[in-house]
Amino acid sequence: MWLSSELMFFAGLFAMYFTLRSTSSGLWAEETAKLNFPFALVNTLVLVSSSFSCQMGVFAAERLQPRRTGSRFAFTRWGMTEWFLLTFVLGAIFVAGQSTEYAMLTSEHVTINANAYGSAFYITTGFHGLHVMGGLIAFLLIIGRAFAAKKFGHFEATSAIVTSYYWHFVDVVWIGLFLVIYVLK
Repeated sequence: MWLSSELMFFAGLFAMYFTLRSTSSGLWAEETAKLNFPFALVNTLVLVSSSFSCQMGVFAAERLQPRRTGSRFAFTRWGMTEWFLLTFVLGAIFVAGQSTEYAMLTSEHVTINANAYGSAFYITTGFHGLHVMGGLIAFLLIIGRAFAAKKFGHFEATSAIVTSYYWHFVDVVWIGLFLVIYVLK
């Protein structure tokens, strides 16, 4: 239910973006020229790769394997915590990349209160960024729960799986935002 409400929330943000874009096409052409597509593409690839590491963590959780059983660099023997830590790092890199992009755009005078484009850009990407940060907190809680559990069981594994649903949702939303904002200029 909660993910459904989140889907509706982001659908509203997309509707706002498209409505403002349709009424200000000249402004959109001018402002989107300031976007750094290669930077955003690399940042997007970082976030998308985090979905793969997240899913590897889910596979480990389903095996009821909370921690690695081999050396640090034996990736095939990693447990849920190692994969989720990697996912956390990749998500944090994405957030840092978004912050860097905000700084670059602000220096180009693209701000939230400058015009309709700035408002639409920062509201859509900003709310997505907040959702990514919420997912990062969830990963820390799941990792903490794995260390606190006397025995890693189905309850802990289910929590990890549910967290992965949210993370995959956040990634899919970003792919949509990336396509709309950076590709369909």
